[in-house]
Amino acid sequence: MTRLAVALVAHDDKKDDMAAWALRHAAVLAGFDLWATGTTGARVAAATGLPVTQLKSGPLGGDAQLGAMIAEGRLDALFFFTDPLSAMPHDVDVKSLLRLAVLYDIPTAMSPRTADLVLAGLQGPNA
Repeated sequence: MTRLAVALVAHDDKKDDMAAWALRHAAVLAGFDLWATGTTGARVAAATGLPVTQLKSGPLGGDAQLGAMIAEGRLDALFFFTDPLSAMPHDVDVKSLLRLAVLYDIPTAMSPRTADLVLAGLQGPNA
C-alpha cells in the first residue's frame, strides 16, 4: 500500500497551532509522507520528531512548490492553517495554492478542527 503524502503549511501566527496539532496527531501522521514549507516543517519536525521534507519558505516559493506537487498528483491532502486577520505579502501564492487544491479536489483543512476531520477521513472508515 502506498503511503499518502500530505502537506503542512501555517502562517506565522498559526505555526504554534500547527505544531501543537501535529504533536497531538503524531502517531497518525507518522504513517504519511510529510511535506511542508520551510519554517512550518522545521517547527513540526522539532515538536513531533517526525521526518518532514522541508521545501522553501512560503514567500520564497514553498507555496508554489506545493502547488506544483498538487498539479503533478503527488499530494493527497493539504493542511494549511491560515491567519485570516493578517495581510500576506505573498497572498497571490496562497490563493494559487488553494485554487489548485480545489481544482484537483485535494482535501484541504485550514483550521485545527477541520484538520481533525480531514485527518480522520484520510485514515478511512475503520479509524
